[in-house]
Amino acid sequence: MSFFRDLRTAFQSLMRSKGLAAIVILTLALGIGANAAIFTLVRGVLLKPLVNRDENRLVYIRQSAPSGGQDNTTFSVPEIRDIEGSVPSVSEFGDFSQMAFTMVGLGEPRGVQGGVVSGNYFEVMGLRPVLGRLIGPGDDGPNAPGVIVLTYRFWSTVYKKDPSVIGKSVRLSSLGDRSATVIGVLEPSVPYPTDTEIIGNMVTSPHHLSATMVTGRVHRMTELFGKLAPGANLDQARTELRTVYAGMLKDHPDAYPDNGGYRIDTRMLRDEITSGARTVLLVLLAASGLVFIIACSNVANLILARTVRREGELAIRAAMGANTWALRRMLLAESLLLCVAGAAIGVIIAQPLVTILARYASRFSVRALDLTVDSSVLWVGVALAIVAAVILAIVPRLPSPNASNGMNLASGSVRITSSTSRRQRIFTVTQIAASFVLLAGACMLITTLIALQRTRTGMDTRHVLAIDVPAPSDGRTPQQVVDFYKESVRQIDALPGVTETAVGMIAPWRDAGGGFGVGLQFSGDGHAHGKDDPRALWRTISPGFFSALGVPILAGRDFNALDDQSHEPVVIVSATLARQMFPGLDPINRHVYWTDPVLEFASGNAEEKARLTSPHRIIGVAADVDDEHIVPEPTSAIYGSFADGGMFGGHLFIHTNANPYSLVTPVTKIIRQMAADEPVENAATLEDIRAKVLAPDRLNSLVFGVFAGVALLIAVVGVAGVLAFSVSARTREFGIRLALGSQPENLLRGVVAEGAVMAGVGILAGAAFGLVVARVASSYFGELRMPGALPVIVSAFVLLSAAVVASLLPAARAARVDVNQALHSE
Repeated sequence: MSFFRDLRTAFQSLMRSKGLAAIVILTLALGIGANAAIFTLVRGVLLKPLVNRDENRLVYIRQSAPSGGQDNTTFSVPEIRDIEGSVPSVSEFGDFSQMAFTMVGLGEPRGVQGGVVSGNYFEVMGLRPVLGRLIGPGDDGPNAPGVIVLTYRFWSTVYKKDPSVIGKSVRLSSLGDRSATVIGVLEPSVPYPTDTEIIGNMVTSPHHLSATMVTGRVHRMTELFGKLAPGANLDQARTELRTVYAGMLKDHPDAYPDNGGYRIDTRMLRDEITSGARTVLLVLLAASGLVFIIACSNVANLILARTVRREGELAIRAAMGANTWALRRMLLAESLLLCVAGAAIGVIIAQPLVTILARYASRFSVRALDLTVDSSVLWVGVALAIVAAVILAIVPRLPSPNASNGMNLASGSVRITSSTSRRQRIFTVTQIAASFVLLAGACMLITTLIALQRTRTGMDTRHVLAIDVPAPSDGRTPQQVVDFYKESVRQIDALPGVTETAVGMIAPWRDAGGGFGVGLQFSGDGHAHGKDDPRALWRTISPGFFSALGVPILAGRDFNALDDQSHEPVVIVSATLARQMFPGLDPINRHVYWTDPVLEFASGNAEEKARLTSPHRIIGVAADVDDEHIVPEPTSAIYGSFADGGMFGGHLFIHTNANPYSLVTPVTKIIRQMAADEPVENAATLEDIRAKVLAPDRLNSLVFGVFAGVALLIAVVGVAGVLAFSVSARTREFGIRLALGSQPENLLRGVVAEGAVMAGVGILAGAAFGLVVARVASSYFGELRMPGALPVIVSAFVLLSAAVVASLLPAARAARVDVNQALHSE
C-alpha cells in the first residue's frame, strides 16, 4: 500500500512540473518506440519460427566455386543422384529449380517467376495447402499431367483469394510449351530461394525431361534441400556431404575446374533464409539501442537537474525520518510513472513504425512482408520502461539524513555539487558519443549512395525504355521468333519520338545473374584450349542494340541484315575481352569460340550445336556494358546476333527523345496486335531500373539518417540543458566575476568552450567505442565496412558545430547576468 501512496504522491509532484514531465515522456517514447519497433522486426524476420513442419531438421545444401566467382553454382541432376542415398544423416532430399514462365489462361498473360519441383518436395519441406492439394509423388514422371500450385501471396494479391482458380487450365511457356492445371494454393510461407509465384511438377518444363537435364553433370540449375534424420545433427551432415563430394571431385575432374575452387556446405534452412537480412537488422537493432541510451542519458540529466532543485525537500524528508530506501522508492515511483507513460506512447508510435520498417526490411528478406504487430511490442515497451525507471531512480544523489544540513539546503539557492556536475557531464558525453557513432555510420551510407548515384554507367539511362517481351514459344520456330522481334522493331521505330529500337536478352541490373551467371568458358585465336579457360558473358542482341543504349562501338561495325544471310557466325566483343585476348593486336577478323562443357547439352540438332561452338569472327569491339553491377567493372562479354542464336529472354530497348513512358501504351498495342497472348510488362527507363536496384542503399541511408538526426537533436538538447542548468546554478559566481571586472565576452567564451570540450570528449569516446565495436563485429559479419575519413570528419564537425550552437543560448544568458541581482540572490 505504501508504494501506491508513493505513486499518488509522485503523480502530484509531476503535475507541478508539467513541462519537464512532458519532455521526459516524449523523449522516452521516442527511444522506447524505436526499440520496440525494431525488436518486433528482428523477432519476425530472424527469431520467429518458420511455418515449415520439422523446421529444426531442414537444411539447405549449397555447392559453390568461390575462386571462380560463383557463390552458388546450384546442382545438376547427376550430382544430386550421387548425393542422395550416400548421406545417412539426411533422410530425405527435395529439389527446386527456378524457371521463368509465360503464363496464359488465368487472367492477363503474364510473366511469372516459377519453380519446378519433384513430387516429394513439399513433403520434405513440411508445407501444406490452404486450398486444394500440393504436388505429390503421383505427379512425378514424364507421363504425369502438368500441375501447378500458386503461392499464397501471388494468389491473394493477383487473384484476390478467388477459390475458383482451382481446376483451371493454363498454358506455360519456357523453353517449350506445356499445359497445366491449377491444383492448389500453398500456405503462407517464405518463398525460398526466390520470390516464387507458381510451382509446377517436372512435366511443366520440357527442359527438365530432356537429356540435357538428366545426364548433364555440368548443367547446374537445381537447388537442394534436405531433412536431417532423427538424432542426426548439422555437423554430421556436413562431414558426410564433404566426404561424398570429395569422391565426386575425384571421379569427375573435368566437371570441376581447378580454378573454380569447388566446395560443398550445408546450413540450417532458417539460417539460410535469414542470412541476407541478419546483418542489416542487427545493425539496425544496435542503432535503436544507441537511440535508447541517448534518450535515457538525456532524461537522466533532466532528472538530475530536478533532483538538485529538490534537494531541500529531500533533505527535509530525510531529517523527518525517511530512510534511503523510502527516498529511492519515491524516486522510483516518479520514474515509473514517467517511463510507463513514455512506453504507452512509444508502443503507439511503434505500430506505424513496424509497417514502415517492414517495407524497408523486405528488400533484404521476404519474411518481413508478412510481419504483423503483436503483443511482443507491448512486452518490449514494458521491459524498456522498467529498465529506464530503475536507471532514473538510481541516478540522483540523495542528501545526507543530517537534519540541520537539510534545513540549510531547504533555505538556500540551487547549488550543484561536484558529484552531480560530473554525472551530468558523463551523461552528456555519453549522448554525444552514441550520436557520433550513429552520425558516422549514416554519413558513410550517404556518401556511398551519392558515389553510386554519380557513377557513370556508360549507357544513356535516361532516354532508354526497357520493356519485357518474352520470346514467344507458342509453337513458333526460332526463325519465326526472330521475325516477330524484327517486325516489332520495325513498327516501334515508326512511332513518333523513337530514335532507335533494339532487342536484347538481359535487362541491365534487373536481370543481374541471368544469362548463365558468371558466363561461359571460351577461347580464341592464339590461345590453347583447356579446362581452365576464361569466362565471358554471353549476350544475344539485335542490330542497333549498342546505338539504342548509347554505347559506342570502338572498332569495326555493328550487326546488319547481311549477317543474317551469311553462313559465317560473327560476334561483337567488349573492349575488356579484346584487350585480354589480343593485347596490342587488332581484334577485328580474329576468332573466339565457346568451350564451356555445358554447351554439350545445348538444345538443337548436331549442325546447330556445331555452329554454336565453332569459331566466330569478330566484326566489332564495343565499349564495356556491365549489366550486372551498379558500379561498372571491366566486363568480358561476347555478343551474338539474335538471328544466329537462341533468345532465352526478351527485352525491347527503345531510345527516345520524348517522354519514354508515353510509349508504353502504343508499344503494348503493337505487340498485342501481333500476338494477343504475349506479355508486355515491367516498362521502365534504365535510370529507374537502376534506381530501384539502389533502393536498399537509399533506404539504408534514410533509416540510419533518421536515427542519426534524432540522436543529434537529443544530444544537442542535452548539451544546452546541462549548460543552462549550470549557468542558472552559477549565477552568483558570474555576478561576482563581473563585479570584479571580468568582461561578459569572457563568460560567453567560457560557457561555449565548456560545451565544445564536452562535445570533443564525446566525439573521442564515440570514435574509440565505434572502432572497438566495428572490429569485434567484423569478425562475425564480414560485410561490415569501416567508415572512411570523410564521414568521420563530417560527423565530428557537425557534432562540434551543433554543440557550439547549443551552448550559445546559455552562454548569452551568462553574459547578461545582472550583477546586483546576482549578489543579492542569497
